[in-house]
Amino acid sequence: MEGLIAVGLLLFLMIVGVPVAWSFAGVLAYLSFAYDANFNTLMLQGYRSIDSVILIALPLFVLTGYLMQSGGIAHRLVDFIEVLVGKRKGGMGASMVLASGIFGAIAGTATAAVASIGTIMIDPLEKRGYPRGYSSALLGISSLLGILIPPSITMILFAVVTRQSVAACFAASIGPALLLIAGLILMNRFNVGRLFEEVSAGAKDGMEELPGKGIATLRALPALSLPIVILGGIYGGICTPTEAAAIAAFVAILIGFFIYRDLTIKRLGSSVVAAAETTGTVILILLFSFMIGRILASERIPQELTETITSLVKDPLMILIAVNIFLIITGMIMDDVSVTVVVAPLFMPLMIASGVDPIHYASIVACSVVIGANSPPVAPILYMACRIGKVSIHQSVMPAIKLMVFVGMPVMAVTSFVPELSLFIPKLLGLM
Repeated sequence: MEGLIAVGLLLFLMIVGVPVAWSFAGVLAYLSFAYDANFNTLMLQGYRSIDSVILIALPLFVLTGYLMQSGGIAHRLVDFIEVLVGKRKGGMGASMVLASGIFGAIAGTATAAVASIGTIMIDPLEKRGYPRGYSSALLGISSLLGILIPPSITMILFAVVTRQSVAACFAASIGPALLLIAGLILMNRFNVGRLFEEVSAGAKDGMEELPGKGIATLRALPALSLPIVILGGIYGGICTPTEAAAIAAFVAILIGFFIYRDLTIKRLGSSVVAAAETTGTVILILLFSFMIGRILASERIPQELTETITSLVKDPLMILIAVNIFLIITGMIMDDVSVTVVVAPLFMPLMIASGVDPIHYASIVACSVVIGANSPPVAPILYMACRIGKVSIHQSVMPAIKLMVFVGMPVMAVTSFVPELSLFIPKLLGLM
């Protein structure tokens, strides 16, 4: 009963506008009182949990994302992709999807992708005939490729709280990410000519002229080197994810200062401050969630949840469906960090008991976050995309729901019921 009250209290605090970190603090205070927990011991255990080398990758990847935005890296990537695919039917929408995917392969965060890619692409999309509401919805779900494509902040958090390999969790989400990219591109192509008419490149006055393929490729080469450095270093066994994050941030600074020359001391300082603010919030949430987890574990709440559900539902397939639905619903009313560090670990014993591999479960959680973060009532990424797109949320809700129903949910279903989609690459790389 106390566990249900704690979940209800967390949702209530978030709904009334209490910052997420302090909502977790409120839940921790309630559970400490309800179970008469020793707060000094909890603080010590919480500190030990966040005293992790792996977590150093978190601020470094976040910083890399901000540096891409302020150092001109994102702009060159968008130009490069648009030159390659922008002139085809649905090409501008596909450019946004692919740009978000490549951005995710460097920064690992959705919010930075929304700000960077959206700022660059929403206006050109409108000039090509894309409604701003639709463009913002497409931006919202595309930006969440940063959660699926490694390196992913969400997967780092999942690996830390569930004691799994970060590299294996990274690799598990590659298959679902590629499937989501293909689905979004096909859905966008289907919508062109049905929901709106796409204006041919250069057919409308005021449209910015793109550089030629050779020039765009040459300009993008330094930016394209970043995902090669990060992923090649991790999966080539050259460096750990933390070391790769440090190298990525350092290379992003060099590219911004000395190659593109868009990065200034002032912009670097702003990027560091923004990264510190984001990291501080996440670390606070992690600290409180670890302490909450200690209380729940000591009271055997996850085990009791597993026993209760398995006594009611015997079929592992139905259990998997039920967990999928619950993850999506919680994702609709909680942010991605909350789902990853609180809700996901709660169901880990149940998933293992049902025969689901923990690495497979990591990709299921990532897919649920993609759907939840763009689904009302909270929909934090969709709201942010609408602010970037300067459009009312009401104009983006229906396009977003259609993308969720026809692309997001099928991808999650395939990910859930075809384990090899998630496990093939980790096995191929010898990570499990």
